[in-house]
Amino acid sequence: MTVAAEPENAWAGQGAVLLDIGGDVGALVVAMPAVTVGLEVEIRPLDGQHVGGAHAHHRRQEHSHDHLAHVAVVARPVAGGHLPSLVFPELEAGRYELFEMGRPEAVALRTEVRGGAVTSVDWPARPR
Repeated sequence: MTVAAEPENAWAGQGAVLLDIGGDVGALVVAMPAVTVGLEVEIRPLDGQHVGGAHAHHRRQEHSHDHLAHVAVVARPVAGGHLPSLVFPELEAGRYELFEMGRPEAVALRTEVRGGAVTSVDWPARPR
């Protein structure tokens, strides 16, 4: 008998996100185009600050470029429908750049995160 593999957590990212902010730690929410649902996006600090959250495996240790935090675009429920978005729930205040996973040379967005606040930005539309 063959058993189909199940995702580690089939419901991951489908609902509310707990944001752990305060002091010098903020969060980043990026509204994304609908066609990007499922896309993985990495974030890279520009000022040596810490990138926290579920995929930053070396929390509060010396920053390493070998592993950057990344999240997937998920169509999250909002009033009146769904909003494709990225959520980085725990970032030290500072400047960051984001790019499609595996394409660090193609920075799509630069932004600044403030401590104790949620920064909301839009992913730039691709030129046609």
